[in-house]
Amino acid sequence: MATFVLVHGAWHGAWCWDRLTPELESKGHRTIAMDLPCDDGAATFDDYADVVCDAVRGVDGQDLILVGHSLAGQTIPLVAARQSVRRVVYLCALLPVPGIALAQQMAEDESMLNPDYAMGLSEKDIHGRRTWVDEEVACRHLFGDCDDDTASAAFARLCPQATHPYRLPCSLTELPRVDNTYILCAEDRMVNPDWSRRMARERLGADVVEMAGSHSPFLSRPGALADVLHGLA
Repeated sequence: MATFVLVHGAWHGAWCWDRLTPELESKGHRTIAMDLPCDDGAATFDDYADVVCDAVRGVDGQDLILVGHSLAGQTIPLVAARQSVRRVVYLCALLPVPGIALAQQMAEDESMLNPDYAMGLSEKDIHGRRTWVDEEVACRHLFGDCDDDTASAAFARLCPQATHPYRLPCSLTELPRVDNTYILCAEDRMVNPDWSRRMARERLGADVVEMAGSHSPFLSRPGALADVLHGLA
């Protein structure tokens, strides 16, 4: 069995794993989730990694499987570079490039994200944060295969996301040499599945697992996602 360390993406919190956690625990696994300082205008991805490392302090690294959703793809390799882990799982995730800022990647590779998502976001506030203001756009891109009640409830819990860490070069000089898996969802309307499929192999040399569904399978199909993660353990 394993300890799954569940690291949320932009605008989310530990709450987003609430449906997945009991599915994994019913299979005999332990889960750890934490809130990242997404709304802190000064926090970096290394600060996010500090929070994750604090949450897993004292747990045997050979038990740890890191699961990072979406933006958390920038954080989980920083954690794996600091301590022993069994496996790193990128879930519909944005992949880091050592020494390169995420904002530079986004500017240079238009195939990474569906650009229409930005229509649903506010302008930056004085802390450099953006917030979802259009529920229809948010639900289409983030929660595309969730039922209406689930999508609306999730939208109501989204928080501001600071853009400061996007502009900082990735602090790694190389990606950690660990076993990697990339899980993509075939109908993802946020992170382009074709980009994920290609980059998972080119950058990570990762095993690629494809699921049905959209960007947030932990909400729309937690049982199916738990089955995939259990298989990796």
